[in-house]
Amino acid sequence: MAAPPEKLLLLDTPSLYFRAFFGVPDSITAPDGTPVNAVRGLLDFIARLVTDRTPTHLVAAMDADWRPEFRVRAIPSYKAHRVASGDEEEVPDPLVPQVAIIEDVLAALGVPTVGVDGYEADDVIGTVATRSRRPVDVVTGDRDLFQLVDDARRVRVLYTARGVGRHDVVDEAWVHAKYGIPGTAYADFATLRGDPSDGLPGVPGVGEKTAAALVTRYGSLAAILAALDAGDTAMPAGARAKLAAARDYLEVAPVVVAVATDVPVPTLRDEARIPAEPADAERLLELSGRWGLEGSLNRVLNAFGAVTG
Repeated sequence: MAAPPEKLLLLDTPSLYFRAFFGVPDSITAPDGTPVNAVRGLLDFIARLVTDRTPTHLVAAMDADWRPEFRVRAIPSYKAHRVASGDEEEVPDPLVPQVAIIEDVLAALGVPTVGVDGYEADDVIGTVATRSRRPVDVVTGDRDLFQLVDDARRVRVLYTARGVGRHDVVDEAWVHAKYGIPGTAYADFATLRGDPSDGLPGVPGVGEKTAAALVTRYGSLAAILAALDAGDTAMPAGARAKLAAARDYLEVAPVVVAVATDVPVPTLRDEARIPAEPADAERLLELSGRWGLEGSLNRVLNAFGAVTG
């Protein structure tokens, strides 16, 4: 029997464990009473995704820096509304200790968790997806990662806004149908439109329809600005005035919106192939008992076994 085609499943792990935390009851606890709803929810998500999508490789991207200095320097409002104190992200107290448990469990399973100082999980994902020699499915609830969709490079997004089991498969045609823009133009479109959830103001007065019309007409933000500077009379006067007023923002916003693709990601063991056996079975058994994860871990191991055969 021929080996299945190779495919990388690339997890936006923070997006998934936040979804698990808020979607799985906090009554799910370890034997000592510690909440493990995010841990068990994430493991169940992984089992479901591996079963449904049958990847051969798996990487869990992490936030080493949820609000990188280079983005804040460009736009100080970037994620400012989500700061708890200092530069710490506002995270529910019961979730904080679960992140370390997630990292321990994934390490024992043999799933690489990758975070790079000074960068968000998005940037790790952008770099790994861009460098991959095999097709990539990026799993996320974050629209920002639509900018990575590229049919030629076989990069898609499994968008979990409606749930992991009901995710949308986002390719260039999906982006075009949803927003009316070229399938690879999402970053420029998002720069113009803005994103309040990330503290990105966008161009005041330019909503989705105008942003889509401009991107479709000119092809890119760079071309839009060139047309503005050239006094292109085909550009509606209202749009010209709004773009001119927001010129300072448009000069710096791309570095904030664009996912980095040149992050110094470490070399991954066995190229992140899904392991046929846990990397550390003894440690995994210990973690399973301590945190009450037997059912979820068995589902993950069964899913892994089905694709490693």
